[in-house]
Amino acid sequence: MPQQNSRTTRLEARISPEALAIVKRAAEMEGRSLSDFVVSAAQDAARRTIEENQLIRLSIEDQARFVDMLLDPPEPAEALKRAKAAHDALILKAQ
Repeated sequence: MPQQNSRTTRLEARISPEALAIVKRAAEMEGRSLSDFVVSAAQDAARRTIEENQLIRLSIEDQARFVDMLLDPPEPAEALKRAKAAHDALILKAQ
């Protein structure tokens, strides 16, 4: 059964002739159309970008420090205590 084409939006881009030649060559090497190759490459790059920006990677030392801070947090600084008091006052005033 043929797959239905669900593409409904057009994307246009202007690129140099050199960049076009490289992309065309890569698409041909994979036996894909230029359009299919470009869309697939853009989706792959978008997924990588989203993943890289959603993950926080920590070294082993930083992981241990993070856990230590969660299990034994330091006392709040005076500025944080003042901010909490101001927040509590605003909440009480709003009620």
